Amino acid sequence: MALNVGFVSTRFKGIDGVSLEASKWAQVLEENGFKCFWFAGELDRSADSSFLVPEAHFLAPENQAINVAVNGSSKRSTNVTSLIHRQRENLKKKLHTFLEKFGIDLIIAENSLCLPMHIPLGLALTETIAETQVPTIAHHHDFYWERTRYCVNAVSDYIRMAFPPALPQINHVVINSEAKEQLALRTGITATVIPNVLDFENPPLEDLSKQIQLRQQLGISPEDLVVLQPTRIVQRKGIEHAIDLVASLGKPECKLVISHESGDEGHDYMRYLEQYAETCGVHLIMIPFGISDPWGTSKEKQNRFNLLDIYPIADFVTYPSRYEGFGNGLLEAIYFKKPILVNRYATFVRDIAPLGFQFIEMEDYLDPTSIRRTRDLLDYPELRQIIVNYNFAKAAKYFSYKILRQRLGQIMANIDLPWRNQSFESEPADSKLVFLRNSFVDPGSRPVKNKRFA
Repeated sequence: MALNVGFVSTRFKGIDGVSLEASKWAQVLEENGFKCFWFAGELDRSADSSFLVPEAHFLAPENQAINVAVNGSSKRSTNVTSLIHRQRENLKKKLHTFLEKFGIDLIIAENSLCLPMHIPLGLALTETIAETQVPTIAHHHDFYWERTRYCVNAVSDYIRMAFPPALPQINHVVINSEAKEQLALRTGITATVIPNVLDFENPPLEDLSKQIQLRQQLGISPEDLVVLQPTRIVQRKGIEHAIDLVASLGKPECKLVISHESGDEGHDYMRYLEQYAETCGVHLIMIPFGISDPWGTSKEKQNRFNLLDIYPIADFVTYPSRYEGFGNGLLEAIYFKKPILVNRYATFVRDIAPLGFQFIEMEDYLDPTSIRRTRDLLDYPELRQIIVNYNFAKAAKYFSYKILRQRLGQIMANIDLPWRNQSFESEPADSKLVFLRNSFVDPGSRPVKNKRFA
């Protein structure tokens, strides 16, 4: 009988980093015989495995009212406290129903126990874990101390309780080494680092007809050069640097395409970019329709464009972010073998750059060398091919599904779960190590007792 895994977050839809990584984790788990179910305020997963709770979305009216009242202020009114607890109690009931309906054996909390975008959901999930004793993996992508808007707040008591909670049933996972250190220093909680990953063992299969359709819909001719900015439209992504790059190349056939939508943090920055691009004489294209997650489970994606269609039309990728928890867009650009301009954000400097990738790097401003090197890569396809192949081989070593299998398998081996003969392959079949509840099994050998369960 398969183990049932329940993913919990505010949203599992589209191509934001949290949704994408959750889809990849689910893919790896399902390949090993697990069944995955989804709880969120917005979902594009299969209906038979989904539990939609609109009030769990971070843009739900009640939650927005709470955030407006508590962020940027040190005082909380009794009315706001009452609203928080009404929402917490409502969401807790929904979480209990979700666990019971799908027989959840393991919770995977995706960014819902670290970034207080939805305080009632974090409180409700913390209490649910404490009450039910369901083993949990808390997958943390961002923490409140990494966002200036949470520097002053009126909910420090709730943050200490649930963002993240220090419960014995919870195994904590972070996506970079700095987060691991800061989590330990600030809370005493230890965590496992599992970086963002992609299936480098299986390079992407491109659909030429959909690429042609996409170029036509975006008004991109076969002669145009496409510079792709594969991020959401939020200020910390530094998209104005991508506009500066295209303006400086001196190539009128260059068009800048932004793949993701705006709205998570308002539309002011989007309007600024439109005006700035017009001032700089840059042809800016913001994709006007949703791009779906190619690793998700929704059948809708068959009739929509997804990331597998976006990257292939690009000649060059810009990634000038000032801050990233890891950098999904960077990894995706490597996966699709595209040359990249990257800003040296902190996680890049610490966890990615030392591995020896070949990128065009900038240090918070666009220098003449970066512009010249970009022009060279666009003009010399042979040089471009050497570099992208080298980067792909590097990423296959450090950021493949193999890394996810290994580290997730190690966590699974130490969680007291109702395994019911369930196994988890931490390696591909040709060199696999199977984690069982009572033993580590090396294929072809006799089981060796794991003393933890002896």
